[in-house]
Amino acid sequence: MAKAPRKSPAAKKTAAMRKAPTKKKPAASKAEPAKTTGGLKTPIYKASKAEKMEFYEQMLLIRRFEEKAGQLYGLGLIGGFCHLYIGQEAVVTGLQSAISPGKDSVITGYRDHGHMLACGIDPNVVMAELTGRSTGISKGKGGSMHMFSVEHGFYGGHGIVGAQVSLGTGLAFAHKYKEDGGVCLAYFGDGASNQGQVYESFNMAELWQLPVIFVIENNQYAMGTSVNRSSAENQLYRRGESFRIPGMQVDGMDVLAVRGAVEEALKDVRSGGGPVIMELKTYRYRGHSMSDPAKYRSRDEVKDVREKSDPIERLKATLIKDGVKEEDLKALDKKVRKIVADSADFAEESPEPELSELYTDILVEQY
Repeated sequence: MAKAPRKSPAAKKTAAMRKAPTKKKPAASKAEPAKTTGGLKTPIYKASKAEKMEFYEQMLLIRRFEEKAGQLYGLGLIGGFCHLYIGQEAVVTGLQSAISPGKDSVITGYRDHGHMLACGIDPNVVMAELTGRSTGISKGKGGSMHMFSVEHGFYGGHGIVGAQVSLGTGLAFAHKYKEDGGVCLAYFGDGASNQGQVYESFNMAELWQLPVIFVIENNQYAMGTSVNRSSAENQLYRRGESFRIPGMQVDGMDVLAVRGAVEEALKDVRSGGGPVIMELKTYRYRGHSMSDPAKYRSRDEVKDVREKSDPIERLKATLIKDGVKEEDLKALDKKVRKIVADSADFAEESPEPELSELYTDILVEQY
């Protein structure tokens, strides 16, 4: 009988290292202070009272819109997948309040309703799209995950995890090629941050010094696995270091912190500094999609975040300190609720697409 080959000292050492117990990495705190690499700062934005009211109204619109979408899904009026943005409102509100509509571009994944509203797109046509109506922004054929508006510089809504990062890099290339001064905001989540195509995009963006901000919306759980269990490096703002891309970690539950950070990022990118990575530490209150019971976390955890870090309540407290009356904020909420209710009525009253629409918008007929 043949003898087993002797292990070399190096092999023995490797085997011993594998068996050796390793220290557990501490879980990243949701309230961790913002960090930077590459010299980019993350100051708090000094907003006027009027600007704070605008941010508050925008976040309220997204929150109430998503709550209504959840209701319509429960009633069977929205089919397929539906990913709600409740809890993450400060991210898009802070970021997109700083960009130039018609000049800059935005692209994201399938949790896209809030991004569209923050682009200034009519809630009526967004809700009509969710319900598959002909008056929807994609004529009822895109649904929740696939909505576009070239007019508003919004390029989707993409169902393939991480695919939008490469497309966003292409949009940034177009901005540079045309010399139009535009910047692309390419959003993706903590789950998508482990996709290979993301790193190919980082490499090209830095090589060509493209005007793109890679926005990682780290809501802690991807589809249902904690970022601390799925990512060897859970400080996602560091993901660009091997490509020499500077990163920023920002409190994504504070709209003023988000706005302050993106001001610095835009300044760097617009001046020809190349790409920047922004990790926004945020949190979604609902499941990954409407069909997700979210059993991977406790109700107490969600309740704790809501009570201590809710982006709308945080800004509301600031407004009250600034002298805004509680009744004025209630009146604003009532106004927003009516806008959302009207959008639901508009959607329900709109017709479904004609069967002939099955054959339109399939191919580009001319270039």
